[in-house]
Amino acid sequence: MTRQELHTDFVVVGGGLAGVCSALAAARNGTKVVLLQDRSVLGGNASSEVRMHVVGADIHGRRPGARESGLIEELRLEDAARNPHRSYSQWDLLLYEKVLAEPNITLLLDTDCTGCAIETLPEGGRRIVSVEAVRQSTEDIFTIDAGVFADCSGDGRLGVEAGADFTMGREARSDYGESLALDSADRQTLGSSIMFTARRHDTPQPFRAPDWVRRFEKHEFKFRPIHGYEYGYWWAEWGGQLDTLKDNAAIRHELLRIALGLWNYVKNSGEHPDSANWALDWVGALPGKRESRRFLGPHVLTQQELQAGEIFPDTVAYGGWPLDLHPPSGMDAIGEPPCRHIHLEHLYGIPLRSLYSCNVSNLFFAGRNISATHIAFASTRVMATCAVIGQAIGVAAALATPLGNRSLADHFTAAEIARLQQRLLRDDAFLPGVRNEDPADLAHKGRVSASGETARGGAAQVIDGFTREFFSSLGPWADGAAHRWESVTLPAWIELRWPTPQLLNEVHLTFDSGFERELTLSASDSTTRTIIRGPQPELVRDYELLLDDQPVIRIEDNLLRKRVHRLARPLRASRLRLLVRATHGVPQARVFEIRAYET
Repeated sequence: MTRQELHTDFVVVGGGLAGVCSALAAARNGTKVVLLQDRSVLGGNASSEVRMHVVGADIHGRRPGARESGLIEELRLEDAARNPHRSYSQWDLLLYEKVLAEPNITLLLDTDCTGCAIETLPEGGRRIVSVEAVRQSTEDIFTIDAGVFADCSGDGRLGVEAGADFTMGREARSDYGESLALDSADRQTLGSSIMFTARRHDTPQPFRAPDWVRRFEKHEFKFRPIHGYEYGYWWAEWGGQLDTLKDNAAIRHELLRIALGLWNYVKNSGEHPDSANWALDWVGALPGKRESRRFLGPHVLTQQELQAGEIFPDTVAYGGWPLDLHPPSGMDAIGEPPCRHIHLEHLYGIPLRSLYSCNVSNLFFAGRNISATHIAFASTRVMATCAVIGQAIGVAAALATPLGNRSLADHFTAAEIARLQQRLLRDDAFLPGVRNEDPADLAHKGRVSASGETARGGAAQVIDGFTREFFSSLGPWADGAAHRWESVTLPAWIELRWPTPQLLNEVHLTFDSGFERELTLSASDSTTRTIIRGPQPELVRDYELLLDDQPVIRIEDNLLRKRVHRLARPLRASRLRLLVRATHGVPQARVFEIRAYET
């Protein structure tokens, strides 16, 4: 084995959506990042190895306006436009492309975190000095030192090696006063699933099951009806009654028995004659794991906070998926529904204090391992929520670098939290109830005019500090306003005018991308039925930026909601005009925000 030493600002362990978004966010904010992923592809449960669709606060589109913005929206928009045929391999490659495009990221695929060096602090806490990692395929051992670290690995390998406090299993009702908790705590968790896909052929396709598959009977599907064949089945779950870490090999084998046994039932039970021409196309080899360790931060999110739609002073992300509880034994619990959804009336905030360790001073975490009870985790665990949490800690790591010997808790004072929140908004994150108050944004000093506007889409709303329509179902802070400019016709223009010339170097634009709908990659035909697999029709397609009537930027075939344009050189101007020539479908321009910066 060859030993290598790497030096960086920020190490991210885990390349699922939380880790990818964390690395991208930190890198785009000027921080050097090493991203470790123990698989050959990025994406975790969303990758081609597992193929679980990414869901979040909009609940499959049933909560309009709640879809996650920021990096996960960028990924979804590009995937929908470039991958209309729903190839999971192309999704893998999009994530790979985005990471490789960042010069500040060093990506180490097929690389396992195996340990870390720890420094004991005078007050008794711990600080990570470096991470040890192994890449067997190239016979390399890495020692990577940094000032800040993040465990986005799902199972929490780095945190455990560092001695971070964690919990596992289900708490008792008396622990946090949660009405949905058990009378007595146990070590059981949500189970895992192995997914499969199938396709229809022109002729009948027989299926001969191996001897070792599970044999199912009709009564076992009372609460698990089979409605389609192309993608199955999230409820094919098992293993939460075991240790999802130490027993993962046994869980994987049983899930393969279940997956093939389900297909055997579909094809050979006689209950699904319309499956005759269907054949298996792919069966996952990697269990999609829902739960294992959860780390402890200064704050532990609880059921009550999520149900109250709590917005914290240090909110840096949000969620809204239901409290989604499953019987740990999954397919063995044939007398129970495969899940219990407790709907949350409003979105809730996720505080920074739930995203860093209470006893390891420079360790963040993002994904399903954040500081939350089992009941609260049942909502925060879904991947779009994990992605916005990842973006939050990536920006936080960038702003905390260099951390030195300080702890993250000491660094993030009220002033630093406010700075972090404003930077997240600048990067198109959404924080419920937090407005753009960036003092560097010159747009606030300008006067807005436009070629025309609708009754709800007043031009002045592009500088009101909010970047989505506030449907009342989002929370008590939601005012029902559109918070966007809507032109009457196309072409159309909107303009910022200042009383004196401003030195401009960077312009940020935020367009409407259809948050009223779900947008995700799914192998499920029923899920995809309401999703537009292509450019979203609300998006501005072709536009120009003009300074004092002189064109400086021209874009055709835009696919993104958030665009940042850095000018070739700083220019002075009294007027900044956005000229919209066309959209991808709707008959008017829709713009949520315009920002302007000197640097």
